[in-house]
Amino acid sequence: MTENPKHSLNTTPESSRPSKIPKTQDHSDQEEEDKQQQESSMSKNPRIQRYLVAIEYIGTRFSGSQQQPNCRTVVGVLEEAFLKFIGQPVSIFCSSRTDAGVHALSNVCHVDVERISKRKPGEVLPPHEPSVVRRAVNHFLQKSEGDITVIDVRCVPNDFHARYKAQERTYFYRLLSGSEPLSTFEKERAWHVPEKLDLYAMQEACKVLVGHHDFSSFRAAGCQAKSPIRTLDELHVSEAPPTPFFPSITEKKQTNSSTEDSHACSRKPEIDLPIDSFSKSDDEVGSNSITDLGFGIRRRHRCYVVTARARSFLYHQVRLLLGVLKCVGTGELTTSDVERILNAKTVTAASPMAPACGLYLGRVKYDLPQDA
Repeated sequence: MTENPKHSLNTTPESSRPSKIPKTQDHSDQEEEDKQQQESSMSKNPRIQRYLVAIEYIGTRFSGSQQQPNCRTVVGVLEEAFLKFIGQPVSIFCSSRTDAGVHALSNVCHVDVERISKRKPGEVLPPHEPSVVRRAVNHFLQKSEGDITVIDVRCVPNDFHARYKAQERTYFYRLLSGSEPLSTFEKERAWHVPEKLDLYAMQEACKVLVGHHDFSSFRAAGCQAKSPIRTLDELHVSEAPPTPFFPSITEKKQTNSSTEDSHACSRKPEIDLPIDSFSKSDDEVGSNSITDLGFGIRRRHRCYVVTARARSFLYHQVRLLLGVLKCVGTGELTTSDVERILNAKTVTAASPMAPACGLYLGRVKYDLPQDA
């Protein structure tokens, strides 16, 4: 990628550097709001058991995670499964609100359940074991569309709130680069970028964005957060195997050999090694050597995964960050442009937002009580 001299890092004026925000401003309003919300959500009924429930889902057929009238949502489907299981309505509270089309490897919610005997209405029974809750709810979920699964359940105190007790959230975003049409298995699972992507340039841009900043340029209209200031603890892009990928013995040997050669002659050890032998991508196979892959063998894309980790994110923040990183990868923007966009503190300065299909909520971290 050729940098525009006007935006070269060596000539960037000091005034255009991202401004440092005092740490004392970080989340003070949010923490107070979290405390009030947490107290108001506490169950006062000692017979009720609160469960923390981890779920995975394919976001394609959901209109987001939050309950909406006349729409199929993650919370709506989960509440319906609990209703069939325990025979009475419940309210589900999610740790993170995902948009329509966004997937989750692990989103977390909590639910209060009072176990009433079905044979003797009014008789309160001991709470179900978490393993029983998991099996029973999954039974009813699989009878539905089968695009959401409970992966873990545990009992927590009645003041434990899935959203406000979360210490950290990690998102992953998948990009597939190459002119070959997207595989049927990858449709609505990743962002297909036909152009080549400059991994090193994207990694350098991440260094500008990580840290404690005013992220107004990466905050979509409709964001309800009181402050645009956030601490982005991690923003990193690396190359990963394209999936699904089933390497042969020969390909595995080639992978090991390629990795050893790359280690021996790598000039930039801080850059993740290219995964060349995960096979020839569309750009690496010439028109005269198309038969090298064999008839009926699909040419694979290069797969890049962006990891974003923070205590909390602004509305559409990750997808707006990805829009800028993609433009850096294709050469439409430079690292200096990213600094300029961050300092502009207006979303109109950012690149178009990345589509929802490549975004995955990967993990929500808690300090879980040991005696729960």
